[in-house]
Amino acid sequence: MKKLILSLLLGGLMMSGAFAKTAVVYFSATGTTEKMAKSVAKEMNADIFEIQPVHKYTKADMNWNDEKSLTTIECNDPKIRPAIANKIDISGYDTVILCYPIWWGMAPKIVYTFVESQKWDGKKLITLCTSGSSGLGRSGSDLAKFAKGCDFKGGKDFTRGSGADIKKYVEGLLK
Repeated sequence: MKKLILSLLLGGLMMSGAFAKTAVVYFSATGTTEKMAKSVAKEMNADIFEIQPVHKYTKADMNWNDEKSLTTIECNDPKIRPAIANKIDISGYDTVILCYPIWWGMAPKIVYTFVESQKWDGKKLITLCTSGSSGLGRSGSDLAKFAKGCDFKGGKDFTRGSGADIKKYVEGLLK
């Protein structure tokens, strides 16, 4: 009888989200997205992971005026998937908040590399971006297509916004 009651209590706590774990995963080439990701992770008491590229992007790599710059080439080829230097395991998390900058109206291709490398079945995905001008656009829903089995909750541009603002937004999506 005690085991039954304990099982019911634990099951109720798990269903209520008391044991729900959140991971903030981010890619940042200039530090802007990193600041946002660290702010939201702190505010939500979430674990945080950085997507680290094998090739660190230089200022020249990110020159959108140069058609031969690395990021321009990556953005123009839908098949490119830059290598990630570190291993990130989201298997122990219920919700993943994915943070990234917007490059040429979309998420950087290394973010796709990350998304495609994970098992998303039963996980909630929220996308947050930083952007100089274009905003989130379709980047979140585009990434969700590659996160097979995820429950995509939505996304928003938080270039200007506090960790508390982001927490309120995320909690609203998870209701």
